[in-house]
Amino acid sequence: MSTTLSIERMGELYGHWTALWRGDFTRAGEILDPGFVVHQARPDGSDSEAVTGPARLLPEIEQTMAAFGDITVTVDLGPIVQGDLIAARWTLRARYAGGLDRATAPVGTPVAFSGHDILRVAGGRFVEYWTCTDVLAGLTQLGAVSGPNGPARS
Repeated sequence: MSTTLSIERMGELYGHWTALWRGDFTRAGEILDPGFVVHQARPDGSDSEAVTGPARLLPEIEQTMAAFGDITVTVDLGPIVQGDLIAARWTLRARYAGGLDRATAPVGTPVAFSGHDILRVAGGRFVEYWTCTDVLAGLTQLGAVSGPNGPARS
């Protein structure tokens, strides 16, 4: 008997994943393995794998929600399922709520940025997550970076 979930079930899991990023944590315990690992390049150089499980991911989502309101996540491509992996490209659209260091944009500024997810599933839960997010695009829109990709500082 195969332990690989159906494409439909994998798509359903990814739907619950995007709901997390919109602030719906009701299924977090069902879809995130206690040993869930995030593989991510961190702007501050910290180890993204140092903390695991929901305790690693949910605070990051809460920080995103604190900085942005009216969040929508559009799945632009996917989810693409191959074996125990799910991949998708998404775009997050929101309004800036304030509080980000160095941001000069006024509260209410619309922001949009995209990224890619690759998630590995085992036992019906997400166990690993690789992400690549266009953080520079978001920071540029908020006036938090300067130079050729952002507004000049006075």
